[in-house]
Amino acid sequence: MAFFVRPSKYRHVYGTCAKREFSYDNLRVSANAWDTNMVKANPLFLSVNWQASGGGAFAVLPHSQIGKLPDNYPLYRGHTGPVLDTDFNPFNDYVIASGGEDSKVMIWNIPEEYAEGQEEVTPVLKLSGHGRKVGHVLFHPVAENVLASASTDLTIKLWDIEKGVEKQEITGHQEIIQSLAWNYNGSLLATTCRDKKLRVFDVRSNEIIQEGPGHQGIKGSRVVWLGDTDRLATTGFSRMSDRQLNLWDSTNLSKHLKSEFLDTSSGVLMPFYDMDTKMLYLAGKGDGNIRYYEYDNDELYPLSEFKAIEPQRGMSFLPKRGVHVNECEIARAYKVGTTLIEPISFTVPRKSDAFQSDIFPPCLSDEPALTADEWFEGKNANPKLIDLEAGFTAKTKKEFTPAAPVEEAKPTSSPQDKSGETDYQEAYKEVTKENEELKSQVSEKTTKIRVLEIELDKLRTALAELALAKKNEEIKAEKPHSDNALAE
Repeated sequence: MAFFVRPSKYRHVYGTCAKREFSYDNLRVSANAWDTNMVKANPLFLSVNWQASGGGAFAVLPHSQIGKLPDNYPLYRGHTGPVLDTDFNPFNDYVIASGGEDSKVMIWNIPEEYAEGQEEVTPVLKLSGHGRKVGHVLFHPVAENVLASASTDLTIKLWDIEKGVEKQEITGHQEIIQSLAWNYNGSLLATTCRDKKLRVFDVRSNEIIQEGPGHQGIKGSRVVWLGDTDRLATTGFSRMSDRQLNLWDSTNLSKHLKSEFLDTSSGVLMPFYDMDTKMLYLAGKGDGNIRYYEYDNDELYPLSEFKAIEPQRGMSFLPKRGVHVNECEIARAYKVGTTLIEPISFTVPRKSDAFQSDIFPPCLSDEPALTADEWFEGKNANPKLIDLEAGFTAKTKKEFTPAAPVEEAKPTSSPQDKSGETDYQEAYKEVTKENEELKSQVSEKTTKIRVLEIELDKLRTALAELALAKKNEEIKAEKPHSDNALAE
């Protein structure tokens, strides 16, 4: 009986973890319980959520900052609560966005070089509008300066960060949003939610295009688009808390196309899709391994698995334009430990040193295809691509200067909001008045009780004196009888 092995260029892909001296050490990674990837990467920098006292902070590390980090490394401070998520601008490697528990979204310029004794970095723009903590920030893949932010107030907001204004608010979620992902041309946004539903939004019209039952487990689920197709992959848990990988048709979410049982571990699975190689990587929180699959014709074929002893708390993959093509490196992940970030390089074994065009097709460029205004007006375009044969060269720093003032943008309030605020103030006044009346009544009752206690003490004293006088009279009355008895 003959067995046929499915042919694939990526069947022998292997992962290699960098040695400790080439890792990023002495980090104080955030201990916040919010489900986030903890780290983001672009071709020049890494950002990591930081465990900081007195507010929230994150650090941005140049790729050259390997080894042990200085204790006084400058942090990006500005949030008054812990930073929950960060994302690099795909069209300006020196700009990063952050969201935190203080319900703010902030935009930052990254200095070109780290200098010893450098002061803390401050944001160039603060965006207010969310009512509760901001758990996710995600830049648009095609339009310049468009940012999506998701909050526990159950809304997603779209911002034009160049103008510093909120352009759209997306509603429709019944519970906390657990993950969000743009499709290939940024016309649709997919989300997973704690209400166990998978949704696809047309964000510019604020319409739910598709909605369906996602993973039925109570733990977190994630979603990712499979490149320029209309397919989605989600990771989550079954009712029996088994980890699952599901494949969906985004035009019909009533039922998944495929569902695969993975294992019974408890860590949330973080999915990452490489549209150039059509490979899907799955990294579980608390796991030491990374599974990878190849997507083809609505099938996910297991390729292999990277294994390590140390568990990962979070992970991020480098954009394709930042990998070493001359070493046949098709992907690079950054794995977050307790105090360490380790690069993991995924390589296709090839003998030739020549550029391998079959495994490095044109990839996403750092040039936007649309402006923010064009996209918000309804225009769509596919992202621009670049050929990696010439290698990646970082653009010179372009300082981001928003047209809006650096002060916080005030959330817009409608007449309905104002009337609601008036109702709230009236209700507050009534409750305060009622509270004062109750306090007055309690004070009066307390005074009466004290007066009664004093009267009671007086009464007890009088009764004691009366009893003593009565006893003395009885003694006196008995004394003559005893004297007569003695005389006889």
